[in-house]
Amino acid sequence: MVTSSKVRRVFFGLAAVTGLASTWYFNLTYRGSAGYLQAWFANSASSSAACDLLVTSTAVSTFMLVEGRRLRMRLPVLYVVFGCVLAMAFTIPLFLLMRERTLPKAATLRRAALCSAIPW
Repeated sequence: MVTSSKVRRVFFGLAAVTGLASTWYFNLTYRGSAGYLQAWFANSASSSAACDLLVTSTAVSTFMLVEGRRLRMRLPVLYVVFGCVLAMAFTIPLFLLMRERTLPKAATLRRAALCSAIPW
């Protein structure tokens, strides 16, 4: 039986692969006269996209750290590093995929902790 969680996992996995492939295609083919980071702010359109990415990346990185720790995911800081080094278009769906896989385990741990806290 296909559950909604499985559908989300497949979607996040495909989005991560697409995000990595599409961003790195353009990164590797960039041959502009300006430096790579200078090109981010070369005109109003690219400046808008760069600011959008920087603000979104900051907010999502904070969410990944907080949520990763809350769910006891392994090394949530690596998602922030991957976002800076590889691409947020890859890292955000990857984090959501791993979060989706972790949610059932986290729920089980919460129930076990709750049951052990009840004085019988």
